[in-house]
Amino acid sequence: MSVDPFDDADERLDAREIDGEPFGDIMTALGGVDDGESLLLVNGFEPKPLYDVLEEREFTHETANPADGGWHVDITPA
Repeated sequence: MSVDPFDDADERLDAREIDGEPFGDIMTALGGVDDGESLLLVNGFEPKPLYDVLEEREFTHETANPADGGWHVDITPA
């Protein structure tokens, strides 16, 4: 049994369930994350291009690749 290190995230967005480009959905979800909260983004691949955007918008992130095969990115306001 695998344990998700980000189980305590306030919000969760599984980009694997989005039909089409998920960038807009991710940005919308980030708009709802307040100081002290976090968003767990689940993706089918490591979203490296997103990291620069997060930094520009003053978010920090931690990334993990748990056993379920998806990439988990825990995003918090800086």
